[in-house]
Amino acid sequence: MFNCLPEGWNSATYNIPPAPATALLKDGDVLDLGDRAFDVIHTPGHSPGGIALWEKKTGILLSGDIVYDGPLILDAYHSDIRDYDASMERLDRLPVNVVHGGHFPSFGRERFKAVIQEYREGRRKAGCHLAS
Repeated sequence: MFNCLPEGWNSATYNIPPAPATALLKDGDVLDLGDRAFDVIHTPGHSPGGIALWEKKTGILLSGDIVYDGPLILDAYHSDIRDYDASMERLDRLPVNVVHGGHFPSFGRERFKAVIQEYREGRRKAGCHLAS
């Protein structure tokens, strides 16, 4: 996890080797943990196979790399801006209470709406400090 982009950061060449899959998840699947259940939401954009996990009962969104309160990475070699737009629009319709993103601290519904609005207005740029 990083709070600022590392010195020499180049999203076009950054790569993490994949771990072997033990199962494949698809949009609409439910991860039932007994006392908790998360809906799988396919969220392409940052990466083609991105997913978020949505717990309807609590309004918790485990958003991964599609939305978090920091500089969104929109230009990685595997990113697609049209898919990113569609994923943000889809997530914006959820009654989110808390977001636990793949990076940076967790945040609530008001900040979630602001992050999406900033993205739509083109104000979410790579860097360490963002205007709120």
